[in-house]
Amino acid sequence: MSFWRRLFGSASTATSRPQRLDYLNEALALERQGDYTAALTSYRLGLRDNPVDPRILQNMAIAFTKTGQPDEAIRHYRRALDLDPALSGAHYGVAFLLLKRGDRDKAAGHLRAFLDRPPKGPDADRWVRHAEDTLRELDTTAPTDV
Repeated sequence: MSFWRRLFGSASTATSRPQRLDYLNEALALERQGDYTAALTSYRLGLRDNPVDPRILQNMAIAFTKTGQPDEAIRHYRRALDLDPALSGAHYGVAFLLLKRGDRDKAAGHLRAFLDRPPKGPDADRWVRHAEDTLRELDTTAPTDV
């Protein structure tokens, strides 16, 4: 683009528009590198651009779990489920966080919701079996008194 066109504008504004970054993919790449803190920053930027994207919220919850922030993880899983109650990954993730807290009933409910609509794919059987085994264990063992 010539100096004069840049100075006075051109007929085509498409080339002068700033490009939006794909924060979700950037965050996923950062997670693959093990940089969960930076990934959370990218997720936050993505959420700012699209505050109703349950995928971003679910991935943030995973990153919060990996950075040892289970309360934030649970909060983000719940927000994702508010937007998409059928989001099986969020049901799975929040179930195990609630189970670690000792909230067996709510964890079991989320495991049942996960199993009602299990994910598809090559690794799905492993997660489904894990959820089934955990739910079976919850159903057959009495809660321990604290």
